[in-house]
Amino acid sequence: MVMGTTGSKLEKALGDKFPEGERFFGLENFGNTCYCNSVLQALYFCIPFREQLLEYYAENKNVGEADENVLTCLADLFNQINSSKKKTGIIAPKRFVQRVKKQNELFRSYMHQDAHEFLNFLLNELVDILEKEANETKGSPGSSSQSEKVANGPVNLQANGAQKEPVITWVHKCFQGILTNETRCLRCETVTARDETFFDLSVDIEQNSSITSCLKNFSSTETLNAEDKFFCDKCCSLQEAQKRMKIKKPPNVLIIHLKRFKYIEQLGRYKKLSYRVVFPLELKLGNMVENAEAEYSLFAVVVHVGSGPNHGHYISLVKSHDLWFLIDDENVDTVDESSLQTFFGSAQEYSSNTDHGYILFYENLGGRS
Repeated sequence: MVMGTTGSKLEKALGDKFPEGERFFGLENFGNTCYCNSVLQALYFCIPFREQLLEYYAENKNVGEADENVLTCLADLFNQINSSKKKTGIIAPKRFVQRVKKQNELFRSYMHQDAHEFLNFLLNELVDILEKEANETKGSPGSSSQSEKVANGPVNLQANGAQKEPVITWVHKCFQGILTNETRCLRCETVTARDETFFDLSVDIEQNSSITSCLKNFSSTETLNAEDKFFCDKCCSLQEAQKRMKIKKPPNVLIIHLKRFKYIEQLGRYKKLSYRVVFPLELKLGNMVENAEAEYSLFAVVVHVGSGPNHGHYISLVKSHDLWFLIDDENVDTVDESSLQTFFGSAQEYSSNTDHGYILFYENLGGRS
């Protein structure tokens, strides 16, 4: 359902700079659904994801209501925006929101929800649907095999227990990277490596830091000793060891989640950390990557507005054709690139500015694999 002409102001503001063929639509809020709207805008302006979803829509647009699911509703929503005769306006994502609530009771209430939890649910749900469809298409005896959630790496088992090639969906191709957890025994020097897949990296934050330093801490070497000793298979005993995390395969789209909500035992509740964390427009992963350096460009930010985790608001900043836009539910406005700095956080503990970057979306400049 397309509504209103509130976006004509945006068309006038951009004039001949309006990106050719692009659409900018605000999304109606159905009572605290800003967590959903902000994530949907970031995903819509993730071009590889949008292209694949529109392709999926073209191939599955005649699906009946009985077969409707989160994926078909999302594809329909993206197609409504993309195929609109208007360049701007407001769309009500009612069918999609209703389907999400039907699918997951967590999102059924009108309480403030977490945008990161919603993003995780959505990507895993899309993967589950695509994997199921791929297995049904194969129609093989092993098609109903068990499949782990992608966050832990998809593994398909055949009846005899042997591993079968996992289904690699276009969602995997967009967002999935591989981490290697390396543990080195300090007695025999043997290195044990364990791979795990990820859709996003959740990183701890510190006051007056940057994404680069957060990622360095994420992959820094940790010594396992005392009660945390490592059982070395070669030594057949508990030994002191060093472990570190490296990125074995960087994803095409890197999603970084800043852990802004921390449980404070003395308070008995979660507190929002308004720390100033600088996120650059261009990001190099450097030593974090095992084989080669990966370079990324920022194209979307989901921002949490408010002083605490249980209330507040979400907005998004998206980049399209070298222009930045601030999208707050129904409202879409252009912003200067320099204004992104206002969303880094606060250098003081108490500040009137509560608009802080929460989820960052970076596209790999090395091209899409």
